[in-house]
Amino acid sequence: MREIKVFSGRAHPMLAENICLFLREECGLDVELGGCSLNTFPDGEFHCKIEDVRGRDVFLVQPTCPPVNDNIMELLIMIDTCRRASAERITVVCPYFGYARQDRKDEGRVPITAKLVANLITEAGADRVLTMDLHAAQIQGFFDVPVDHLYASHVLNSHFKKQGYEPDDIVVVSPDEGSIKRSVGHKDRLGGSLAIIDKRRNSATEVTAENVIGGPIEGKIAIMFDDMISTAGSICNAARSVKSFGAKEIHVAATHGLFAGDAISKLTKAPIDSVVVTDSVPLPAEKQIPKIKQLTISRLLGEAIKRVHNDQSVSRIFNEDINKDGSQLF
Repeated sequence: MREIKVFSGRAHPMLAENICLFLREECGLDVELGGCSLNTFPDGEFHCKIEDVRGRDVFLVQPTCPPVNDNIMELLIMIDTCRRASAERITVVCPYFGYARQDRKDEGRVPITAKLVANLITEAGADRVLTMDLHAAQIQGFFDVPVDHLYASHVLNSHFKKQGYEPDDIVVVSPDEGSIKRSVGHKDRLGGSLAIIDKRRNSATEVTAENVIGGPIEGKIAIMFDDMISTAGSICNAARSVKSFGAKEIHVAATHGLFAGDAISKLTKAPIDSVVVTDSVPLPAEKQIPKIKQLTISRLLGEAIKRVHNDQSVSRIFNEDINKDGSQLF
C-alpha cells in the first residue's frame, strides 16, 4: 500500500491537524501533518517547498475561503509542487469551494468562474477533488477529474437531535426556494413540519423575504438550514419573517460560516437563538460570538480520506455512520 501524506495550506491548518489526529487515533494510520514550507515574498508572490512525496498518496487540505484568491493561488502552487515532486496521486481536500456561486451565465458578458477555477485545479495536476456542500451540485461536472462530494447534514442533524427537541415542536424552514430539497431532507430526519420563505433578491447584497409558505410556525422551534452564511442578509430577513409568524425559538444551521462584511453585527441583532456552522472554514476570534457554535467535520473528512486512500466507497459513509461500538461516527 502506498504511503499516505497529508499537507495543509495556510487557509485552515487546524482542520488539517484534526484530520490527522482522527486518522491516527481512530483509523490506525501513521499520519502526521507533512512538512510544507509556505512563504510570501516581499512582492506578494508565494513560494512552496515540501518534504519527499515521491510515489506517495498525497492529500492537500485547503478550503478556498477568504482571502479567496490568495488561497486558490496557494493551492495551485502546492499541487504543482507535488506533481513535480513525483507524487503518485494528488487529492485536493477543499471543504469550501470558492467562486461556487458564479456557476452559470445569468446575464450577458459575464464569466462562469466556478468552471474556470475547476479548470485551474485540474490543469495544475490534481487527480481528484474532495469537497463538501457545493453551492450547486452540478459544479462536480466542471471538474475533469473524479469529485467526492460530501454533506455536513449528518453533523448538523446530530447536533439538533442532541438538543432533545420533540419532533412535533419543530418546523424546518427553507430560507429560499433553492434550499427546499435540503430542508426536506433535514425534516425527514428531524421530524416536524416544513415551511418555505418566499425570497426576493433586489441586488447582489440585498434580499427581501416576502412571505412564508407552509408551517405552522406559531409556537414552534424553527430551524433553518442553508449551505453557507456569507453576509447573513438572507438568513436574518428570513429569521425576522419567521419571528413575525410566532416562532418561539429560531436556530440557523449552515455548512460554511463565512460571515463576510457586517454579518456578525446582523446576526447579533437578528431574532436568532443560535447559529450552528462547521469548521469547513476557520472562525477568527473577532467573529466568535456567544450565539455561534462551530462543529467539526474533521472526522467526516478523515473517514473520506481513509476510504479514498484504500480505494473504498466514499458514498457509503452516509449509510455506515455508526461506529463498531454503536456510537455515532459523526
